[in-house]
Amino acid sequence: MDAALLLNVEGVKKTILHGGTGDLPNFITGSRVTFHFRTTKCNEERTVIDDSKQVGQPMHIIIGNMFKLEVWEILLTSMRVSEVAEFWCDTIHTGVYPILSRSLRQLAEGKDPTEWHVHTCGLANMFAYHTLGYEDLDELQKEPQPLIFVIELLQVEAPSEYQRETWNLSNNEKMQAVPVLHGEGNRLFKLGRYEAASAKYQEAIVCLRNLQTKEKPWEVQWLKLEKMINTLILNYCQCLLKKEEYYEVLEHTGDILRHHPGIVKAYYLRARAHAEVWNEAEAKADLEKVLELEPSMRKAVHRELRLLESRLEEKREEERLRCRNMLG
Repeated sequence: MDAALLLNVEGVKKTILHGGTGDLPNFITGSRVTFHFRTTKCNEERTVIDDSKQVGQPMHIIIGNMFKLEVWEILLTSMRVSEVAEFWCDTIHTGVYPILSRSLRQLAEGKDPTEWHVHTCGLANMFAYHTLGYEDLDELQKEPQPLIFVIELLQVEAPSEYQRETWNLSNNEKMQAVPVLHGEGNRLFKLGRYEAASAKYQEAIVCLRNLQTKEKPWEVQWLKLEKMINTLILNYCQCLLKKEEYYEVLEHTGDILRHHPGIVKAYYLRARAHAEVWNEAEAKADLEKVLELEPSMRKAVHRELRLLESRLEEKREEERLRCRNMLG
């Protein structure tokens, strides 16, 4: 075992238990770092609080992504791949650990569908809890103390080497991702891959919704984002029509029109959904609204009206035959 090494950080002491391989990795912003960890108390028994190997799944964090326990980023960036090191961390670095531990335990217990990565959102709300749901963590929360982290660094991946999830992207990256996702959704839609296209549109919507929360409602930038969101939702609705999920189309288009009653495409898609579920009056009313707002869509509207009349006539004929058979 190497002698204890002090990092250039107050309240942290490092001891290398097993040397790593190669040079120190390039820990650039956005890199994904995968590792196993064991957290223990500093008592004689070295009481184990958490152990990722017992859970059976390593942890990963994204460098520069405001991880809840900031000191872990400092510890990890001092390590080589395959290195195992023990870090003693003073109370100034461990105060938030009980909250992190609570999140990790819930994930391990299957109470959250995501993997072992921890978002910063909701952190403030957790402070409001009188209990974290685990006695040892409640004790640690009431009386913060130094902790020991034994960490094994497994892998460091540059941002280009793995598929980054939407929540991992910066604001600029989210905005840059939207047209790419939109275009990919359109391409998949043309290929008839409606489920895959839906997923792309949804991912783009999530990016924009996240950006929109940072703007003041109904101000210029917020409205710009709202317009982009509505476009994507309507593309998503086209996928839903293809998948015959008509009531969901009615829900989404209705929501858009409640807030933005001048969007022609929303009336058109809602009319088609109404027609599919035999809401004749509502379908015709929406098609009339399309004509009112966009007279150039006359051909498309008349086509939909003819289709609606044809389907209604077929339905009426089926009902006549059914009545005749019952009487016969």
